[in-house]
Amino acid sequence: QVQLVESGGGLVQPGGSLRLSCAASGRDFKYHDMLWFRQAPGKERELVASITGPYGGPNYADFVKGRFAISQDDAKNTVFLQMNSLKPEDTAKYYCNARPRFQGDSEYWGQGTQVTVSS
Repeated sequence: QVQLVESGGGLVQPGGSLRLSCAASGRDFKYHDMLWFRQAPGKERELVASITGPYGGPNYADFVKGRFAISQDDAKNTVFLQMNSLKPEDTAKYYCNARPRFQGDSEYWGQGTQVTVSS
């Protein structure tokens, strides 16, 4: 069974940090780009960060540049999102996404992990 399982969310004060993890299992994700999205109540899902391309270069939304960092382990089984200097507007459910690079392959989503930034 193919799964993406996020963890690491929680309640944190403004200025604090969290590290999200996305554990991928059930198949080889060698030819998938790995992305983090988030969705706040009443808002559309938005892209936060991604590792794309054969060399895994990171990309970030402007609103998290300099604060968040995406990384993955050597086996590409786990993707991380280090979140620093968190703001209340970062409050959202964060989702891991595996997007295929080649047409015909499958896309996968995790169930999400809640991040709440509040004093």
